[in-house]
Amino acid sequence: MYLLSAMGFLLLSIGFLGIFLPVLPTTPFVLLAAGCFAKSSPRLHQWLHNTQLFGSMLKRWEQNRCVSPKTKITAISMIVLFGGSSLAFAVPAGWPQFGTALLLLIGLVSVARLKTCSECMQE
Repeated sequence: MYLLSAMGFLLLSIGFLGIFLPVLPTTPFVLLAAGCFAKSSPRLHQWLHNTQLFGSMLKRWEQNRCVSPKTKITAISMIVLFGGSSLAFAVPAGWPQFGTALLLLIGLVSVARLKTCSECMQE
């Protein structure tokens, strides 16, 4: 129980960093954190659901297993724009660039494969 709660906080922290760091996707880490909290602590799970930042995304995910088009487009745009800029201008050539490109690709594929909510199409 404590291990899952700790893992939830670690994943949530990584997801939060993903808001600011272009190589890290936010959505998959927040969804995994919610899963850890759901199994370990109803109180933490409810707390995460009530946050303004992630609450609506989590409720939508748990009800319909989908993300809003806005969330998906924003995530893909940020990965391409900021991740691509980092890759082109800030990451040293060679293995660091290859590793960064691989992480960006994993993030893009992860986000692109998430189902888009049809009832949210007007957002």
